[in-house]
Amino acid sequence: MGIVEKIKEIEAEMARTQKNKATEYHLGQLKAKIAKLRTQLLEPPKGTSGAGDGFEVTKYGHGRVALIGFPSVGKSTLLTLLTGTHSEAASYEFTTLTCIPGIIHYNDTKIQLLDLPGIIEGASEGKGRGRQVIAVSKSSDIVLMVLDASKSEGHRQILTRELEAVGLRLNKRPPQIYFKKKKTGGISFNSTAQLTHVDEKLCYQILHEYKIHNAEILFREDATVDDLIDVIEGNRKYMKCIYVYNKIDVVGIDDVDRLARQPNSIVISCNLKLNLDRLLAKMWDEMGLVRVYTKPQGQQPDYTDPCVLSSDRGGCTVEAFCNHIHRNLVKQIKYVLVWGTSAKHNPQTCGLSHILEDEDVVQVVKNKDKQGEGRGRFKSHTTGPARISDRVKKVPLKT
Repeated sequence: MGIVEKIKEIEAEMARTQKNKATEYHLGQLKAKIAKLRTQLLEPPKGTSGAGDGFEVTKYGHGRVALIGFPSVGKSTLLTLLTGTHSEAASYEFTTLTCIPGIIHYNDTKIQLLDLPGIIEGASEGKGRGRQVIAVSKSSDIVLMVLDASKSEGHRQILTRELEAVGLRLNKRPPQIYFKKKKTGGISFNSTAQLTHVDEKLCYQILHEYKIHNAEILFREDATVDDLIDVIEGNRKYMKCIYVYNKIDVVGIDDVDRLARQPNSIVISCNLKLNLDRLLAKMWDEMGLVRVYTKPQGQQPDYTDPCVLSSDRGGCTVEAFCNHIHRNLVKQIKYVLVWGTSAKHNPQTCGLSHILEDEDVVQVVKNKDKQGEGRGRFKSHTTGPARISDRVKKVPLKT
């Protein structure tokens, strides 16, 4: 029996099992088994080389956005409208067969937009090159899930389920659970909050399913069984997702209003070019990019080429800004002057831990180079030889 058949068999058993206090331990073990099998499903087969058959493209720009959706929902048309890059669009499904990148120039930044082939139900099991599509989306900073406004809401649930099956968690934050394996000492179970979904016995059973008998675990919130399994697996990625409903020109105004009021959703029409500016603004807000301008001493700030920072790529502190310019700049820094919304007064003298905000102006003051110079008018070293025997003897005076 293959891995896919085992997963379907366990899912069928979970569907048959009633959910109550007596069966929650059995359901927890079944969930742990499914998570282990899905992790094995994502691993490359043994005996193969490291290179896969994906269509990864080189990272470019200050951020990366992936377009995910069913076939023929308007992903290629959206890429063409936003970036100007031509992506073939036609009235039949699976027009796009590979990854097509484009660049969005927005607010003095460059954002890479990836047009991926449409995925279908069962993509997490490898149907329709689904694994390659999801692998590329894992390397992006944010996901745009393009949906057809005229279709049912089931498409959104199917796509979310397929992405969660391969370890992607959309619009969720990592659970506040501390987990660490140990060599000896057994399992130490503690919690700082009242737990309603997990107890000590269920936690022990899940850890024994993973053959973990020595570990330290601490719950800082009322987490569920799925959150505990995600922490034990350790390969989950938490990403932001915007649900983009295309083709609003073919549905009624009541449906458009209902879709637009859903959280993390935006409605557009690629055919009539409606609401594309709101989509770019929403995407900019979710990515959280911070533009920082430099100011040389005694000169005006340079507003032409900002340094773009992100909390997902190194952070938005002064130290991250200095590392963005040069990796040795942090060792030479004396203090930093900051103008902008993050400063309490303009300018504010800040240290390396100060968090910068969008459109701040930064001036870096470096330590003076004292190498080769002493204090005052006396040198701290000599250029002569160290030993007396190596000194050049003076020519004797003529008598």
